[in-house]
Amino acid sequence: MTLSFKQLTLYFSLLSIGGGTGWLGHHYIEAKKLVIDPDAIPVVEQQTDRPSAATSGNGLVSSSNHNFIAEAVEKVGPAVVRIDAAKKLTNQVPEALKNPLLKRFFGENLPVPEERIKRGTGSGVILSADGRLITNAHVVDGADTVKVTLKDGRVFEGVVKGVDSLTDVAIIKIEATDLPEVSMGKSEQLIPGQWAIAIGNPLGLDNTVTVGIISAIGRTSSQVGIPDKRVRFIQTDAAINPGNSGGPLLNDRGEVIGINTAIRADAQGLGFAIPIETAKRIADELFLYGKVEHPFLGISMVDLTPEVKDEINRQLETKIKDNQGVVITRVIENSPAEKAGLRQGDVIQRVGGVTVKSPTEVQQEVEKSLVGESLAVEVIRNRKIAKILVKPDAFPQSVESVVGE
Repeated sequence: MTLSFKQLTLYFSLLSIGGGTGWLGHHYIEAKKLVIDPDAIPVVEQQTDRPSAATSGNGLVSSSNHNFIAEAVEKVGPAVVRIDAAKKLTNQVPEALKNPLLKRFFGENLPVPEERIKRGTGSGVILSADGRLITNAHVVDGADTVKVTLKDGRVFEGVVKGVDSLTDVAIIKIEATDLPEVSMGKSEQLIPGQWAIAIGNPLGLDNTVTVGIISAIGRTSSQVGIPDKRVRFIQTDAAINPGNSGGPLLNDRGEVIGINTAIRADAQGLGFAIPIETAKRIADELFLYGKVEHPFLGISMVDLTPEVKDEINRQLETKIKDNQGVVITRVIENSPAEKAGLRQGDVIQRVGGVTVKSPTEVQQEVEKSLVGESLAVEVIRNRKIAKILVKPDAFPQSVESVVGE
């Protein structure tokens, strides 16, 4: 086929126009791809010149990338110590074998008293730069020697300056200066669900950190399983194991809110700490006086229920009508309560002017009173209100454990 010059010129013109249009269209579409859709989420985060985390020369994340837990531990860790206590135990020879006739017969073959050493490990917290420490009473009570090891490796001989078994608080003094101290928090402001950080030496593993939350507050000693104590405990699920006793429980700001003291052996995730206000108050009294005087009334009491009411009315021939409250079930002979005139079957309404609804609340108000100072106890007796003034004595060491004394 033969094409004229005009036809060829027309074809080349159309071809050029089409090519140009395609080229422009291509660039227009590519340009549109660069516009980010505000409703779209990129699959891959865009890279910037800013590094995602500061790194050291060896490629590890630097210490500047701390979280609040690491910061709290770094702040308090140097003030947490390891405590190694040792006590000499002697196996006594039975009295029957001390008979002189047996000694003459057996000579030197009679058994002799054997001495062994009982060792235990716990934790403690430095309260002051001059070497005042706090720990649990059960960590050092009866110890003959106490060794205190600081986080920096220094070792000191510790002297037990005081022990209070009712709150499980003890104090130790070491001869040192310029020691790291801790900041005190406020356990009264705790709310279940807040962070809790425990530091200690569980099973001899120094400076172990565990984390959890505040599970509950105000747990009674009976709930915890140690009814002979006068403490309202903090409950936490931060792991607490043997050796953690006496170590600190921290909040998320690195402040001490409690002193770890107990676990429930029959459960997991149940640890308990003494509120720091209680622990610090007891420690201050021990450093000042060497002992703590806990007010003592000398009564046993239980929550009043319909069943308890019926039983007491039957046994004591009383006429209790209330189904709720705190009823006295026993008054110890020659105790302040007996001397003041409190009786079995009295239903306690108020202590020190404060309304009480449980034995624990009675115990709390008694603990706030002073030994030798009059304490008003309001009771219902024979359907009438009676106000009785009791002067608490110091809690005797030999008295058997009774809730609310």
